[in-house]
Amino acid sequence: MLRKYLVEITILLVGAFTMMFEIVGSRIIGPYLGTSVYVWTSNIGVIFASLSLGYWLGGRLSVNRANYLYLGGMLVLAAFFVFITAIANVYILDRIIKYIPGFKLRTVISAIVLFAPASVFFGMVLPYGIKLKMQNMAHSGVTVGRIYALSTFGSIIGTFSAGYLLLPELGHTNVQLAISICLFLLAAIILLQAHKWIFSMIPSLLLMITALTMNYKHNKVKDFIDEDTQYNRVLIYNTTDKNTNRPIRMLRINNESSSAMFLDDDNDLVFEVLKYYRLVDYFVPGFEKTLMIGGSGYAYPKDYLQQHPHATIDVVEIDPGLTELAGRYFDLPDDPRLSIIHEDGRTFINRSNKTYDAIFMDAYKSMLTVPFQLTTIEAVQHLRNMLSDNGAVFANIISSLSEENNQFLRAEVATYQKVFPHVYLFAVQYPNPTDKEKGFFQNIMLVAMKSAQPFDFTSPDPELDDYLRHKVTLKGVDKSQILTDEYAPVEYYASKVLD
Repeated sequence: MLRKYLVEITILLVGAFTMMFEIVGSRIIGPYLGTSVYVWTSNIGVIFASLSLGYWLGGRLSVNRANYLYLGGMLVLAAFFVFITAIANVYILDRIIKYIPGFKLRTVISAIVLFAPASVFFGMVLPYGIKLKMQNMAHSGVTVGRIYALSTFGSIIGTFSAGYLLLPELGHTNVQLAISICLFLLAAIILLQAHKWIFSMIPSLLLMITALTMNYKHNKVKDFIDEDTQYNRVLIYNTTDKNTNRPIRMLRINNESSSAMFLDDDNDLVFEVLKYYRLVDYFVPGFEKTLMIGGSGYAYPKDYLQQHPHATIDVVEIDPGLTELAGRYFDLPDDPRLSIIHEDGRTFINRSNKTYDAIFMDAYKSMLTVPFQLTTIEAVQHLRNMLSDNGAVFANIISSLSEENNQFLRAEVATYQKVFPHVYLFAVQYPNPTDKEKGFFQNIMLVAMKSAQPFDFTSPDPELDDYLRHKVTLKGVDKSQILTDEYAPVEYYASKVLD
């Protein structure tokens, strides 16, 4: 009975494992190259090219060698390369970053090295399985249709199970090792069914090695957290702040340092840019209700609750896993003045009918890229509509002040200026840059005022007065660069900088 449906079971499982492997790919590369559209494009393009090569090779091989020994061998090799990707991806990516120039080229090379070998053997299984099941040409269409339907159904199962269940529960490394174990086990069964007792010992041995590696990975260093949520790969570790030499706990999402807190009983903010949200005291005195888009490690919301005992804050964070981690590792308080909404920032501002005195924007997709749907004139109009009469938006943007590589900043300023009467910029690291420093990337706080009231940009508060002195003027803003839902090439602008 098993032998009768062994090929069908194999096709179904390989279809599932292929999609799991593809989805896991972004989590592997994320900490090194981010999760931009270029990373996804490279991963998907390389995997589909590899599958195509595998289809061709499998079809050629099936002409004269259609037997279960070769099918088992394909599965062993696919499992082996998935295993190599699981245990060696850090070493491989470190070398690619070091020796390969150019962001886009790195994404393509990374995808080829990490995902192409296994994908070729995944692809070989489908035409080879068809040949094994082909009884006569009269029923060839039925056979091919059934096999392709099984493969596609397996892909659907793999896609949903990886995204909704396996990655959040197991993490990307254990998912890959689990794929390897299943493939080695399937290969051993096929070789045993083919009465290849000697050959079946090979996948059995590799199966044991993979299982031991999985156990080792699961019980690795306690001081370093590498966890997959539904949306992100999150790294948490203790280190030293390079500016103060004080101990901190760092949270990284993909290749971005997203949040941090001091470990020496000091509740001050680690990242200087977050302190610029305190300008709300200057621009919107007497505020009571605020909104923050992007929670991450909840560093600023914690500071806000301490600094403003009279005020409330709603935080929209798409990833509930980040909120859970913030509670476990970053002392996120259970405070009735803090309301957390797990939702995409754009869908929230589209539907919300609440009014806020200030809105803080700190959502990032990867190192330099704000999710495009939060940058457009449609989104900015929604933000304006949500503000009270004297309200303001405070948006953290990473850019330089040089016209050579600040295209996104200029476009975003133009977009806000279309909607708000006053837009100001405050350069956190280089407020009076030299020609060389203008090209350096830094945090820039954009402040957009709903009212047209004038400001003298001085404050009796020494801290706020210092931040206000960081006000800069941006050259080269072109109203034709306004970002829209239909056209917002945010990642394209970022890629030009990284190349």
